[in-house]
Amino acid sequence: MATAEKPVMVVGIDDSEQSNYALEWTLDHFFAPFGSNPPFKLILVHAKPTPSSAVGLAGPGAAEVLPFVESDLRRIAGRVVEKAKEFCATKSVNDILVEVMEGDARNVLCETVERHRASVLVVGSHGYGAIKRAVLGSVSDYCAHHAHCSVMIVKKPKIKH
Repeated sequence: MATAEKPVMVVGIDDSEQSNYALEWTLDHFFAPFGSNPPFKLILVHAKPTPSSAVGLAGPGAAEVLPFVESDLRRIAGRVVEKAKEFCATKSVNDILVEVMEGDARNVLCETVERHRASVLVVGSHGYGAIKRAVLGSVSDYCAHHAHCSVMIVKKPKIKH
């Protein structure tokens, strides 16, 4: 009997504490308990900003700076991916696909969902206040409205003092 393709779960990863928490939560609830037969195919996606968007400058001098910014962004992306892979390995989750794509996280995540026909997208929540969210635009809000699949926003519990 042919085995049916497993549904795809895409997890957005970056170098934030919230992203690490979302990945850990997802592994603990959807992968680790199932051993070698998890219910989803896992794809981790890191959106690497473009050098020009990261610098936010143009004009004289910008061209000299961009190669350094690009190498920094590449190094950060490498670190994010390595950390996520190691983390998955500690939970004995080894069957993963990792993608690094250049662009705004909102678009990268929605495009990845489309490309892989994902059933679920998991994102962390930075817990920005209303002002910061209005200025920066929330990735989780955007994905909840635009991704063509269910979106799970994993929030790190607030520590009570």
